[in-house]
Amino acid sequence: MRLTAEGLYIKISGITSEEDALFSIGLGASAVGFDFALTPRQISVSAAHDIVRRLPQGAGSVGVFRNELPQRIVEIANTIGLTAVQIDGPITSDELSYVCERVNTVLRMVPDGTERLGMPNGVACLVLPESDEPEALVDSLELFMESGPRVPLIASGGLNATNVVDVVQNFPVFGVDVRAGVESAPGVKDPVMLGEFIANARWAYDNAYVERHFDEWTL
Repeated sequence: MRLTAEGLYIKISGITSEEDALFSIGLGASAVGFDFALTPRQISVSAAHDIVRRLPQGAGSVGVFRNELPQRIVEIANTIGLTAVQIDGPITSDELSYVCERVNTVLRMVPDGTERLGMPNGVACLVLPESDEPEALVDSLELFMESGPRVPLIASGGLNATNVVDVVQNFPVFGVDVRAGVESAPGVKDPVMLGEFIANARWAYDNAYVERHFDEWTL
């Protein structure tokens, strides 16, 4: 299923409160993400459900899972009404296919150390890098772009309001995904940092040095 975005797809991850979710969407984010794995930003299914129900029409909601049973991923996604799920960590091809056949949209995190990963059947977009270190971001994008045919990518780990400009201007990414880079504390979004990130990402998209051909991809 196609991800929808006017221009650059912008996802704000690690959402733990309704206030941060609504503020993110109000500033122009395409989607908000919820961490269901054991992380400092973990959110309960019931809390995420309450937030999703209050999102405005057209706003995306993405559940992020790691080391979770595929049946449980499908159950949570369809119960809450998520628009997409993101799968991090190891998963077999059969398990991935099971999820892809039963939810709207699947994003797949590229595991650390992987220089080339073909687009798995049914997956809409790849997310990288897995590492949250800022210096790993450009290195992984360069390696991935050089290693094979273009696939739709969401740049993620290590992004902030400053380096998102370089990434969006110089790499034909479909979208960007930020977590710690707009926080005052784990799971607490800083309004100023959040606003700067979204504004800078959109400015960089409008003033990019590369062309994007999203119509060539089946998302």
